[in-house]
Amino acid sequence: MKQIEVQIMGQSYLLGCPEGGEPQLREAVDRVDAAMCKIRDAGKVKARDRIAVLASLNLAFDLAQREASLAAVAAPAAAAAPAPAPAAGSGTDDIDDAHAAQLIRRLDQALAGDGHLL
Repeated sequence: MKQIEVQIMGQSYLLGCPEGGEPQLREAVDRVDAAMCKIRDAGKVKARDRIAVLASLNLAFDLAQREASLAAVAAPAAAAAPAPAPAAGSGTDDIDDAHAAQLIRRLDQALAGDGHLL
């Protein structure tokens, strides 16, 4: 794992990045920076931690909408073919929980200078 320095709302952060993941991480940083700057520039919220929480919620909501749209598009195709039965104990909730925990750890690391979100 290597570390890269990024800027979010004019502040530098040193983030851990898996090999080969730098383009995706930089794209994510760009999205977070844009979302946070948009909220800050609207002038209604000044505290960096509140801006971060609102930006995170906005991005998560956008992601949920995209996933729902993709699921709606994929549903007719899935209805035509039977879905394979999931293996015992391999629910998507476990995957979602692990992914959420990983994202929270990354946010905590990135915001370590400002305090943890959760």
